[in-house]
Amino acid sequence: MRPPRASTERQRQGLRLRGWRTALADDTGNASLEFIVVGLILLVPLAYLVIALGSIQGHTLGVEAAARHAARAISTATDATDASQRAERIIGAVADEYGLSRDDVAVRWDCAPAGVECPSAGATLILTVSFRAPLPLVPPVLGLEDTAAVPVEATAVQKVSRVWGTP
Repeated sequence: MRPPRASTERQRQGLRLRGWRTALADDTGNASLEFIVVGLILLVPLAYLVIALGSIQGHTLGVEAAARHAARAISTATDATDASQRAERIIGAVADEYGLSRDDVAVRWDCAPAGVECPSAGATLILTVSFRAPLPLVPPVLGLEDTAAVPVEATAVQKVSRVWGTP
């Protein structure tokens, strides 16, 4: 039998002399285990957070686009019927493009100064579009999809043309 190497024997004696704390501090061979644990604990939630924030940002951009374009279309319409039809078409198109559920998009508008017919010539149109952005990977069980939704809202302000309502 070969005699043990002197360096290995000295290391063993040093471990015995220094005690169990030093033996526990020796972490050779644990890098893969640490990587897996850190990956599961930190990287998976971080990846979900990035996906969720991207989804919410996409819905926010859609709501902002719907508010801006619908306010512009209403303010340049010829009458109230035309304004309503234009708003519906634009909001439907934007909802389709950004993946919003058309039934969940809420639209309301008001005019300033208060007390004027809305929309009317020369008034300032204030249009608000609201939507509840669902979080990804949330199952539609026990109403979780409604609870785990982030409300997003955008408001657009547009001056109605002075010749609004005249063909």
